[in-house]
Amino acid sequence: MNTKPLLVILGGGESGVGAALLAQAKGMDVFLSDRGTLQDEYRETLRQAAIPFEEGQHTEERILQATEVVKSPGIPTKVPIVQKLLAKQIPIISEIELAARYTKAKLIGITGSNGKTTTTLLIYHLLKNAGLRVGLAGNIGDSFAQQVIEDTYDYFVLELSSFQLDDMYNVRLNVAVLLNITPDHLDRYEYTFQKYVDSKFRLLQNMTAEDSFIYYAESQPIQEELAKRSLDIQHFPISLSTTPEPGAYLASGELLARSHSQTFQTALAELPLQGKHNAINMLAAILAGQAIGLTAEQIRQALLTFQNAAHRLEPVGTIDGIRFINDSKATNVDSVYYALESITTPIIWIAGGLDKGNDYSQIDSLVKEKVKALICLGKDNSKLFSYFSAKVPHLVETQDVAEAVNLGLEFGQQGDTVLLSPACASFDLFRNYEDRGNQFKEAVKKRETK
Repeated sequence: MNTKPLLVILGGGESGVGAALLAQAKGMDVFLSDRGTLQDEYRETLRQAAIPFEEGQHTEERILQATEVVKSPGIPTKVPIVQKLLAKQIPIISEIELAARYTKAKLIGITGSNGKTTTTLLIYHLLKNAGLRVGLAGNIGDSFAQQVIEDTYDYFVLELSSFQLDDMYNVRLNVAVLLNITPDHLDRYEYTFQKYVDSKFRLLQNMTAEDSFIYYAESQPIQEELAKRSLDIQHFPISLSTTPEPGAYLASGELLARSHSQTFQTALAELPLQGKHNAINMLAAILAGQAIGLTAEQIRQALLTFQNAAHRLEPVGTIDGIRFINDSKATNVDSVYYALESITTPIIWIAGGLDKGNDYSQIDSLVKEKVKALICLGKDNSKLFSYFSAKVPHLVETQDVAEAVNLGLEFGQQGDTVLLSPACASFDLFRNYEDRGNQFKEAVKKRETK
């Protein structure tokens, strides 16, 4: 009789296939199930590894025999198969939870409603540039679980979404970064903001007095939640208005961080990332670097050579002295606020797509101050039109990204910036935000070569 534990994987993307490979390497029986269609590369990986799988369905009889289930973060708890697993009290965990059981590496985890990808990449770059053996995983990069099979790294830098945190229980982070909490994904949290806050604060479970908690102290939801909790961990706040000791702050254009007997100071203007939101991201990365013992010179060298990921305030070209910036990842109003705040020139703003219940009031003053034209790129632009018609000098709409670029050139003049920062999801006209950003970049490139 086979008594080996059966690990069932729900979802056959990067994290699911990685979890299946790790489980197999650790001697478990594995079965992967995906209701959708697997990408060719993942299907082939599973076949080569001789891991049983199904796609296009969930065979309940087989899934409900699981000893434990690894669930893709994209699968909501409310779906029937998850509800049946919960009713049978079969444990459901994330790929992060599974992988953390099998690594000796120290873990640095980053979450927040905005900025977590940039900050994760910054911290990874700081460590890698210093010559440390470091892996990049979580909501970015390659599967954490698959990297743990060989387990050759001393550190992992993990971008963690609230959905991943929801299925983490025993993971201990050595360094935790919490950038901000603003309303997002509330459909997954019964439209209750506190439940979303609780999800983000799962980052801190299992941390000890030896571990470092880095956070933006002026995020009101973070302030309010910290006031309710007594946490026996090392606190390193980031501020734009006070001078926390220890901690980090921006004052008179200077970044200053003091922690772990280290001091780092440099002018923001010297660094490749600009804007207050990026100052917070960089201060968080600096504090994380100090927490693992990087010197000020190692941190400085790495910051100066950092290149951000695509679709995040990405410069994509200049035509007739007009700069074009791709910020397609900005799918909520908070992200657009950061983009508008960081640009000092007049802006032709391209926005629109699938509105997620946006409240545009928080960007009113920035739009009035900086935006000379709004180009609405979406199938239904009625909300943008009704809200901004009296707030910007020019407002037009299109459903074609190349036309949006042409309109940007019409409204712009030398020294202006055309900013794609949509505030909305992309699925009305594009496959995803990457597709939207790539089409925008291609349209700019075509105009540059004319």
